[in-house]
Amino acid sequence: MEYLTKEFILENILNKEILLFSTHSKLCIPIINRIYKKMSAGIKFSSIKVYDDLICDGHHRYIASILANYSLEIIPGNITKATTAINWESVSFEFEDWDTPAKINMLNEQDALFNGIPIEKIIEVLK
Repeated sequence: MEYLTKEFILENILNKEILLFSTHSKLCIPIINRIYKKMSAGIKFSSIKVYDDLICDGHHRYIASILANYSLEIIPGNITKATTAINWESVSFEFEDWDTPAKINMLNEQDALFNGIPIEKIIEVLK
C-alpha cells in the first residue's frame, strides 16, 4: 500500500479486536503512514505506555502496529484524573501532517540509531 487512507484505517481498527482505548481525539494519518511503512519493513519501535486499557503514549504506533500486524511491547504509563477513554470511532484522523520536514528527519535518524541501520535504509522504506 502506497499511502494509508482514513477509510482503510477505520475499516481495520473497527474490524479487529482492539484491546486499548485512545486518550486522544485526533491522530495524524501521515504520521501513522510513516510508522506503518517502517513497521511493515521490520523496523523496530520502542514500547507504548498504557494505564489499564488507556494509551498514555504511543497512539500512532499502536494504530500502525494493528495495520502492519506488528507486535509492540506495552509498558506501564500514567494518567491524570482528567484523562478519558475515547472510542476509536470518535477519533478524528487528520490528513494534515503534524510533523515538519526537520522533525521527520530527526525521527528517521532516531529510528536508524535505535535499529542500528543507516538512515538511508529508513529513507528508502518511506519512498
